[in-house]
Amino acid sequence: MEKTFASMTVQEKDAAYSRLAQQLVDDERVPRALRELAQDPRVTVRRGGAPGEGKCVVYWMQRAQRGLDNHALNLAIAVGNALDLPVVAYFAGISNFPHANLRHYAFLNQGLPDVEEDCAERGVGFVMRRAPHEDHLKFFADVDAVMVIGDENPMREPEKWRVHLAEELRVPFWTVDADVIVPSKLLEKAQFSAAVARPRLYRALPEFLVPYSNPHAEMKWKRPPGLHADDVREDITRGWKDFDCSVKPVEAWTGGHHAAVKRLHAFVATMLANYDRDRNHPEIDGTSKMSPYLHFGHIGPQTIALAVAAAAKQHPHMMAERESYFNELIVWRELSVNFVRYQPEYDSPACADKWARETIAEHDRDQRELLYKLPQLENAQTYDELWNAAQIQMVRYGWMHNYLRMYWAKKIVEWTPNVRIAMKVAIYLNDKYFIDGRDPNGYAGIAWSMLGKFDRAWFDRPIFGKRRYMSGGSTGKKFRSALYIEQAKALPE
Repeated sequence: MEKTFASMTVQEKDAAYSRLAQQLVDDERVPRALRELAQDPRVTVRRGGAPGEGKCVVYWMQRAQRGLDNHALNLAIAVGNALDLPVVAYFAGISNFPHANLRHYAFLNQGLPDVEEDCAERGVGFVMRRAPHEDHLKFFADVDAVMVIGDENPMREPEKWRVHLAEELRVPFWTVDADVIVPSKLLEKAQFSAAVARPRLYRALPEFLVPYSNPHAEMKWKRPPGLHADDVREDITRGWKDFDCSVKPVEAWTGGHHAAVKRLHAFVATMLANYDRDRNHPEIDGTSKMSPYLHFGHIGPQTIALAVAAAAKQHPHMMAERESYFNELIVWRELSVNFVRYQPEYDSPACADKWARETIAEHDRDQRELLYKLPQLENAQTYDELWNAAQIQMVRYGWMHNYLRMYWAKKIVEWTPNVRIAMKVAIYLNDKYFIDGRDPNGYAGIAWSMLGKFDRAWFDRPIFGKRRYMSGGSTGKKFRSALYIEQAKALPE
């Protein structure tokens, strides 16, 4: 019996999609311009064939929520121009996105007017439909789509949606890897460590770290009379009865592409010069704080990397800062995407490497001096003031400094009965409170901290075995921890 796409491994799907792409390239019924576009390494042909009769090309926007510097939208416009058809971007506001709550949706909501405005400037339509009107197939039929372009998302559920849509559609469906610099499938398999991934990623940068084309649609889309569209400036969650509103938005954050670009410019202009010195000081505003914007696709990593590279070129003394920042933005972030893409058990201890599984098996039942229940951890009620401050920053601010995310996760291993429960607790808190939660970076960070993923074996010790350990004493001495603790306590509830 032939395997379905849903039952295939990532490598099997990649091979099957590659065959679909080759069939399309060889199909003379497909316009030559489209056959050439299909060969872009960012493109995955999920449903092939020639575009049928219709009125527009649709870009199904999900992960890359921006109207500029978006490879998927750029491709949709290129396809539309090749077919002499207009382009409309479509966003579906679903009410049951896994682990999402009001904090996440408020940030997302703030970005939608930017998308509408930026698309309009490029001659592209934008339609948002919120539950219960968000049926994809109905929208594609309502606008009479000849072809659908989507963006990639390596997470488990969104990938299932793409596989399912490819089965349901009767028009060509391509997806575009729009939120990494180096297309994820080019790494071909799971990477063991940053040291292994780094040279492979950096070899590809000359080809892929280039300015966006940002073409304009040659035919402007006009909304058909009576087409249902929801107002992007209204609360997307209004009326949703079963939606989680328990976690409130954070007023200190503003979502959207325009806010992301503003923060990027401030970082490059005033913080990048000291990034190598300040990045491990949680009490200082010395990092880019791009992670929430990257998570929602309000900005792409390529835009950020190009801005950082341009500043370092203009000021050669900042080359060390450039390299340090690229290591985080490109190496570790794209390693995280690779991890989630090729490791189906990315959110469980089953993803640990052999040496880590062995040391976990040996020490997982070691006696803990102190165990905390989930409500105590969630409410920052531990004896450790530094950990409490990090948890408060998470709950009240929706973000935590990366250096403390490692310490935060490792202490949970010490305070819960075993690593399986520790991961469940960490992922629950990560996904519930972080604006940038529910993201490959978060799952990879938890796996690194708790399972030794991408790390090496260290000296054997109780509970952790050979996994890297972080003590509160040594961690707190590396920055002004007392100031950080006071800053966290002062955050508005």
